[in-house]
Amino acid sequence: MTAEDRRLDLLWKEDWATTRRHHEDWWRQKGLVFWITAPRDEPALELPEPPPAATLQERWYSPSWRLRQNEYRLSRQFFGGDAFPLFSATSAAGDLGTYVGCPLNLSPQTVWCDPCIGDPPEAHPPIRLDTTSWAFQQHLAMVQLAVRESRGRWLVTMPDLVENLDILSAMRGPQTFLFDLMDRPAWVEARVAEINNAFFAAFDQFYAIVRDGYGGNGFCFNVWGPGKTAKVQCDACAMFGPAMFRRFVTPALTEQCAWLDYSLFHLDGEDCLVNLDELLAIEPLNAIEWTPRRLSVGDTGGHARHWDLYRRILTAGKSVQAISVQYDEVIPLLDACGGKGMFVVTSAPTETAARRLAERVEEYR
Repeated sequence: MTAEDRRLDLLWKEDWATTRRHHEDWWRQKGLVFWITAPRDEPALELPEPPPAATLQERWYSPSWRLRQNEYRLSRQFFGGDAFPLFSATSAAGDLGTYVGCPLNLSPQTVWCDPCIGDPPEAHPPIRLDTTSWAFQQHLAMVQLAVRESRGRWLVTMPDLVENLDILSAMRGPQTFLFDLMDRPAWVEARVAEINNAFFAAFDQFYAIVRDGYGGNGFCFNVWGPGKTAKVQCDACAMFGPAMFRRFVTPALTEQCAWLDYSLFHLDGEDCLVNLDELLAIEPLNAIEWTPRRLSVGDTGGHARHWDLYRRILTAGKSVQAISVQYDEVIPLLDACGGKGMFVVTSAPTETAARRLAERVEEYR
């Protein structure tokens, strides 16, 4: 598919041009993104359900199995409002870790990166992107196949690279890493700088493949922007406060957000909120996503307990993404926070219900 071909509307999205404009406005805190999905009334394509993966390696890294699985899933999903079909190429909780030396630890639910830097850590060579690693080569083949076989039906994410201290924590092990922050801070700073360079190099290689005809790309967390776009994070900041955030996170994260055209920070749970002011002070960061810690036990992103947080982020000049919002929470959330700068992610039981709610949300744009 040529770059010109990629400037057409997506075949499995009713109005991709309007959706793109809404995403662009949201990044500038001037508009609303409303992401709603539902089972399609009729599949976009009649496909047999893929058989279960024979092995965990196939489940997470087989380009052909992932293609069949994504194609089947996307063909049966209705993309309402500003939702669009997005092929996921993510495997690990931090795919970059598997490209810089971490051994893979596969489970049916996720892929973990096992530590690879022992003691003394100063003896470990500089951290570099290894494009010959098995995981990198599998992902490269995966995104190439997904783009080639999309035929205008979907966009393709690059892997969820992850960055800075989260990758170093994976490489050392979380407990050992926390001691490193105290015992060898200069070593940590040097390694984080190397991880940033590995992130940039990996991003560029995948971006060259998934980049669409508008110069943009999709990324996990359902984001799209008309330029280099990514979700960024530092889940490790749940374990330390603002002084360490300013020293170890802010410089690398600022450089990363300035290098990207559009950046969304994944704020993962209440323990991270102690660092919110530091995060809001990062000028090139565009938006913040909020993941409540209690999602697994029934909390929702649209509950009234989160409204003040969303308003605080908006007031600071950042856009907001609210995930896991229940169907009946959407309108109260928008009444409380307004539409400008809000990205609301929800689902509906039927295509008809999704269309009905999307029509109601139009008045908040």
